[in-house]
Formats: sequence, C-alpha cells, structure tokens
Amino acid sequence: MTSLVHKELAGGVATVTLDSPPNRNALSVRLLADLADRLRWALAEPEARVIVLTGTGTVFCSGADLKEQRSSGGVGDAPVTASLPEILSMLWESPKPVICRLNGTARAGGLGLVTACDFAIAPLSASFAFSEVRLGVVPAMISVPVLRRVEPRAAAEYFLTGEVFGAARAAEIGLVSRAVPEEELDATVARFADLLIKGAPEALAITKRLVREVPGMPFEEGLRRMSELSAERFTSEEGREGIAAFMEKRPPRWATGR
Repeated sequence: MTSLVHKELAGGVATVTLDSPPNRNALSVRLLADLADRLRWALAEPEARVIVLTGTGTVFCSGADLKEQRSSGGVGDAPVTASLPEILSMLWESPKPVICRLNGTARAGGLGLVTACDFAIAPLSASFAFSEVRLGVVPAMISVPVLRRVEPRAAAEYFLTGEVFGAARAAEIGLVSRAVPEEELDATVARFADLLIKGAPEALAITKRLVREVPGMPFEEGLRRMSELSAERFTSEEGREGIAAFMEKRPPRWATGR
C-alpha cells in the first residue's frame, strides 16, 4: 500500500510530506499512522538537524477525515481523534526545530499541526478557518497548541464564528510565523532552516523549552534557574566548542558535520 506521507533527507533537513491530495490531505487514521512513522524517523535520524512538515497539492490539511469520524462505533469513539495526540506531542516536544511549510490552505485539525510546529510559513494565497462549530463539534484537542500561539481575543473570534481568514491575518494573530508571496515560500523556509542549522543541537532543544517555560516562572525563581542554566551551558561541550570556534574564527563542529 502506497504511503500517504513521504520522507526526504538533504542538507541536514528532514522533509516530511503529507501526500493525500484526493481528500485534501485530511487526517485519516492511515495518514496519521504514516505521519507518526515518518516523524519518528526524522527524530531518530542523526543527520537530520531540522524537520520541515509540508504537503502536496493546493491544501496543506483540511482537518479530520469526516467519513472516518462519522463511521465510528458510537459516542466517544472517534478514530482520528484517538490518533492525533501522539502527532501533536511529537511535533511540540521535538528537540529538533520543526518548520511547517504550508503549501496551501489549512482548516480545523490541520491547524493543530500548524501550531504544534515551532515555525509556520504560509503563502499569502492560503486561507484558514476553525470550522468545527459549524459542524456541531468543537476545536477541543487542537486548542492545546493553538491557544499557546494565538492571541486570546482572536482565538475566541475565529473559534466561535468559524469565519475564513487570510494568511496576513494569520500572521498578525500568531497562527503562523510569516505570510509571504507564493514565489518566496521555498526561499523563506530554506532561510529559516539554514539559520537553525547554525545553532548547536543541544542548545536549540534547551532553548525551545526555555521559551515556553520561563514566562510561567515567578521572577526570582526564573532568575535563579536561568543563572544555573547559563553557567551550565557556558561550561558544556557545546558551549566550549562554540566559544572556541568564535575566537578562532572558524565554523563550530555542528555546522560542518564533523
């Protein structure tokens, strides 16, 4: 059976591509199983420094496969819903930076994938909508990553109305990182990937956690814990190598693959 998600590794970038255009890359159980497998590969692959998640066709992801959800056995039995948490957790907790390259529109559950990634780059032609309430359901599970990215009033507006909005507005409210002309999409993704590859792997993983955890710390506790972390990193193997490389005017080992 042909996989609905493909993988590719080049130049330190592991690209994971949703490839089910007939149903607009809907989140079926089969697609989610293939996606989980490809993400495990990218996370375990030593040469992969950055992960790019994208899709084929004109739609990045249309949300849950409604035919599968509708054909479930009974109340509380939703196969797609059961499969999605693992994917969102893998993206969110990935020690490697994850860039979502939106090849087009995203709806409902697809926006869970978008917001679980560290960066999301969208073409200006893309549109977005949280369409759940119009179907009598709610954006429950995807609200976990979405509400950590999107401004509260904007989240309330679009969760409650289901209104379609454009990529420029998506960038304005924090749903995506950048909205760019379609012809600049690949160059922008490549630029982000190149910048990330220059960072030390452990330092990137720690900094991902720092960005999320520090705002919730009491001020004095934050200073104490970050002081300890700063001292630890300056004396770490990566810290020593990075400083030596800077002083010697050469690339650090992680940037050269040695």
